[in-house]
Amino acid sequence: MGKFTRAEWSHGMGLLEISSSPVLAQALRELDDLLIRDKQALTRSASTLSQGKKRGGASKREPYNRTRYWQYASDRKAAFADLYQFCFTFAKPPQARNIDLETAMALWSVLLAPRYPIINDLTTFLTEKGTYKGANKDIWNMVHEFCRAVDPSLDNYEADGAWPSLLDDFVGWAKSKEPVPVKEEW
Repeated sequence: MGKFTRAEWSHGMGLLEISSSPVLAQALRELDDLLIRDKQALTRSASTLSQGKKRGGASKREPYNRTRYWQYASDRKAAFADLYQFCFTFAKPPQARNIDLETAMALWSVLLAPRYPIINDLTTFLTEKGTYKGANKDIWNMVHEFCRAVDPSLDNYEADGAWPSLLDDFVGWAKSKEPVPVKEEW
């Protein structure tokens, strides 16, 4: 999978004013809660607001510079979309157009499953089916759109929509797994 150079790492840690592993772990947990788990954003204290404006970075009360965190909190949808796109690019081998399906499923499990449990059914389907080998950028984007647009019950799924065949096949598989209602006779 992708790599960060030492210069990229140093630059990023410098911008965030992160100087230790425990502080990095805290920052990552906070971003995970905000963007992946969709939890309530942290609240800013009055002293944090005034000190942050004066220094332009981390205050004495903050463990790191949360400026980027607050930007993400102000538009979570856009921040998640950026993260989701970054993950595809990061996971894609150089010069390739696709990421292998195993990697895509692992990333979907981390990125989408906490918000959209239907992704667990999709990964089960893909594992059982075994015929799909990779995810191109279109599949990657459409899986996210599918999770956002289609109810977990799949009631509002339109088969004649512009969904990739992978998702059409998944919906057919999922609906065939539903229990058949039993008619009671009197």
